[in-house]
Amino acid sequence: VQLQAFGGGLVQAGGSLRLSCAASGRIYSNNAMGWFRRGPATEREFVAAISWNGGSTNYGDSVKGRFTISRDYAGNTVYLQMNSLKPEDTAVYYCSAHRKAWTTSTQERDWRSWGQGTQVTVSS
Repeated sequence: VQLQAFGGGLVQAGGSLRLSCAASGRIYSNNAMGWFRRGPATEREFVAAISWNGGSTNYGDSVKGRFTISRDYAGNTVYLQMNSLKPEDTAVYYCSAHRKAWTTSTQERDWRSWGQGTQVTVSS
């Protein structure tokens, strides 16, 4: 079972990136999916989450209004559209699956099935 994040890169402040997370080895269409990030010298921080059917979303305070989480119809690919990027958004971004169809938990310990991250660097 793997979750692989894609789409990171180097972008100037104010720019946009779209991250993707694809699952292999298991179907996560009945699970909430989320994005977390770990910046330099920081702990993993909650970014966004989406319910199994895409009907509910939740965002960390630092990204509200700038980032949008979505998932495809089959439910096994999750996206994170990041607009108006700031240097403080620089981090490794990880996707994860939750055991429930929806959760408001922003705690790393409540999430599972972590995949390899993708680096996002925002230059000033």
